[in-house]
Formats: sequence, structure tokens, C-alpha cells
Amino acid sequence: MNRWVARIWAEDCGATRILSPFGRLYGLVTGARMRRAPIGRVAIPVIAVGNFTVGGAGKTPTVGALVRMARAGGLTPMVVTRGYGGRLEGPVVVDLAHHGARDVGDEALLHARLATTIVSRDRLAGARLAERLGAHLVLLDDGFQNPRLAKDLSLVVVDRASGLGNGRVMPAGPLRAPLAIQIERADALVIVDSGEGTHPSTLALIETAAARGLPVFDARLAPLDPEQVAGRRVVAFAGIGQPGKFAATLAACGAQVVDFVAFADHHPYTAGEAADLLKRAAAADADLVTTAKDAARLDAPDGPIARLARGARVLDVALVFDDGEGLVRLIGATMAGLDRRPA
Repeated sequence: MNRWVARIWAEDCGATRILSPFGRLYGLVTGARMRRAPIGRVAIPVIAVGNFTVGGAGKTPTVGALVRMARAGGLTPMVVTRGYGGRLEGPVVVDLAHHGARDVGDEALLHARLATTIVSRDRLAGARLAERLGAHLVLLDDGFQNPRLAKDLSLVVVDRASGLGNGRVMPAGPLRAPLAIQIERADALVIVDSGEGTHPSTLALIETAAARGLPVFDARLAPLDPEQVAGRRVVAFAGIGQPGKFAATLAACGAQVVDFVAFADHHPYTAGEAADLLKRAAAADADLVTTAKDAARLDAPDGPIARLARGARVLDVALVFDDGEGLVRLIGATMAGLDRRPA
């Protein structure tokens, strides 16, 4: 997300008030779309993981956590995703040996390391393929607002520090559709804490969820190998929804961030940018470090991008729930209810 946009969306200002009529118009369109009846469903459970807002909030690690939970319960989950940033429309099963970020997008590559992942612009077609392949349940990445496929459980991920921003709909704010319409279709909230405080809108959202009886699950992002950067001088780079959070994570791990370069979410790195990052690290006598999502896009066979991929440390993260057992019970109750649903 553009830093200027993120700043003006954080709270009301003159620019967002000027844009509010366009936000109301966009909200009418997206709200009407969300109200449409699903075109179809599959016989296996579909769990959607989405956001009320644009920008990174932790969907990808949430899906990863759900994959691990499902497997711990003896189930075979499969991930269905749009494959944002990739050229393939699908439905196609991601093959790590043959597909790169230009084919299926960076997030699909991360999912495919954990579970069979299907890229499909048509979510219904993707879910049907997962069903044919023997999945016990579908984890739908970022399909919450998509009306084509019926969902059995919708989990909405919210970043505690940014919340809903100014509460306005795009382009006047970060909401993808009016909150009243979106929250009607949510079954639970996942509040992700990155150690950067709590936005006032997050507190208000939690109160709204409590009044509606929606479960709220607290979670946090935990680095998988913080020792690899602890005490080191690093030049960090990230092209994610909120790149500043990566810098904060590095600092919390004990790294000395001497230079930080932020790019737009899903940014495709050029040879020139890779060469510049390599020069920055050499000049600072520091290690390069990036996110797993960024590393997935460094897939050139040779040249500066390949050298950057070989030289950069990858600090991966996992989502840890404070009440993982409660979420497992919610998913189990959903699946038990589906067993009683007429065909």
C-alpha cells in the first residue's frame, strides 16, 4: 500500500472527506455484490479467510495456521486462492518445481509449501477441483467478499494496530465495502497483534463483535528463526501490505536495521533494484534480510535478482493463537453442522 494513502486512511482528514462521495458510490457497488446469492457450493466445508480492509493484516499466516490445525486433526486441507500477481487464471494446482511468482503469485507459492494449493480466478471452479482431488475442506484465501462460492465459515483477519482506519470505504478509506454489510457475513474475527499498539477502531470493532455474539480470537505473528538476525546489522527490504511492520519485527528480534527499503505489496523486483540492494548491503557492511513473501518473487535464473535471492536471509513468521483450541472447536462445530445438512 502507498505510504501516503496509508497515512490519510488512518484517520479522517480533508482528503478523505473530499473522497467520501466516491467511497459511498463504491460501497453501493461492492455492498450489492456481497449481497448476491452464491452461484454454487461444494459438498466439503469452505472456510474463507479475508479482511474488511485492503492492505496486509495477516491472511497468509492465518491460512498457514489453519492448514496446520486441520492436519493435526487428521484432515486434508487444500488452499484455493486467486493468485494475485500471477498470469494464470486457473484452476491449476501449484507446482513448486515449475511455477514461479509470475505464474501464480507470491502468496500461492507460500501456501503450496504447506498444502496442495489451487490458483483459480473462479473460486467456485477452484473449490470443485479441490473436492475432486480429495480435500476434506477448502481454505479460501481472500475470498470473503467474493459472492460466487458459498462459504460455511468466514474468518476476518484484522490488524490490531491499523484496525479499520478512518472507517470509510475506498477510495476515502481502507474498507472494501461498508462495515455493516461485511460484518453481517463474518462468523469470527482474528485480531493480529504485531506489538505496535491498538487502533481505536479495533477496540470499537471488538465491542461490535461482542454485541453481535461474534467470537474474537487474539493472535500474534512470531518469527520462526529470530536468532539468525539477532545482534546483526541488516539492510532490510519488503514489498508487503504494511512493510513497516517487518522493520518493527526485525527490531524486536534484536537486529540493528541500518537501512530499510519499502516496496509496494506484491512488487516485482527488477535487476536494477536488486543491484541497488546488494550495493546498499555492501556499503553498510550488513546482511540483507527480507520476508518469505518477497523471497518468493526473487526467482530469476541469474543476474542481480538471483544473487539477491542467494544472499538475502529470509525471516519467516507464523501465526500463534492465544486460544487455538477455541478456534478448533468453532471449525469442528461448523463441520459437524454440515454433516447434518441436507444434500
